[in-house]
Amino acid sequence: MKMIMAAATFLSIVFGCSDSDPPSPTAAPIDSQVIDTSLFNEKALNSTPRIVDCVMQDGSTTRCTEIVVGHIPDGLNVGPFCPTTLDYEGGIWDWDGERPGLYRLNRQFFEFLAILGFQFADDDGKINIADPNAGPPGNGNSCLEASPDTSVTITVLIPLAPSIADQPTSIGTVSAVGIGVDGVPIFGDAPSVLQTGGLPALDNCGGHWDPGGWFHWHATATDVEASFAYSGVSADCNLEQSSSDLFGYAFDGFPMYGHTDSGGTMPQDLDSCGGHTGVTHDYPDGVYHYHAPLDFPNLPPCLVGKLAQDLITTTAASGVGSGGRPPGGPPPGGSPPQGE
Repeated sequence: MKMIMAAATFLSIVFGCSDSDPPSPTAAPIDSQVIDTSLFNEKALNSTPRIVDCVMQDGSTTRCTEIVVGHIPDGLNVGPFCPTTLDYEGGIWDWDGERPGLYRLNRQFFEFLAILGFQFADDDGKINIADPNAGPPGNGNSCLEASPDTSVTITVLIPLAPSIADQPTSIGTVSAVGIGVDGVPIFGDAPSVLQTGGLPALDNCGGHWDPGGWFHWHATATDVEASFAYSGVSADCNLEQSSSDLFGYAFDGFPMYGHTDSGGTMPQDLDSCGGHTGVTHDYPDGVYHYHAPLDFPNLPPCLVGKLAQDLITTTAASGVGSGGRPPGGPPPGGSPPQGE
């Protein structure tokens, strides 16, 4: 992830650290429930969330909230993704090659990539668009746009009472981050063009279709326009934007917010994972929570809490959590499939 979070002195019930060292989790497990499923969009849930026994990735056991959602929430409008020709403008892409940064998918960007040796358009300006669900995209460069599968359901597990891990979990490419209160799963950076040759286009809110046919975010979608302004990119997300509202819950059980606190100011005491303990609209007594950075992808660079085993599973035939891959990450020793 191309984001830098400055480590700050963070003296709270959760962390203890010096000005120069990253935060070291020292607190005992929190003994009260944090996740509040009443804050979720009920229309996005396939069933009422339930409490289940779960095993954490360190082998310990606890209680988790099990949330089941469909391939996309009703009423969520997504796209555009890949433009059909150089004359049209598609979504966005976080380029990590020469002159890295956030770009719109338009003529200027694809012609820039062509100079670097990445040919996404033919001589007539038609973009080579491939659907990962239809099989490998073949040789050359393709703008990847997966198709939806309305039959897919996704199940996630989030601990009721978060407990601090011995070491934070870094958020890398396609790492599982959490789930939005809109019912859309959240992941880290999409796979790099430099790694796969394919460009899995994101829409203007930072989401796209998984190869398994379900929609997910690669950004804090409800605060993504702050990243556009920070990066000098002209794009409009069709979701209502708020820098201080709850976006979702990370898979360690802690809430995720936009880049400002409830008073509209940017916190100055964030730890290296982009979190701190403080009051929010939803937690007036205070809670540890993450804030979105301004740099894209505007997600936490790491998670401080323990994660459940099988934290995301799907009924899809392929893609993240489908059974053929570890949840939320690339296969061991390999690269993530194109299109995620």
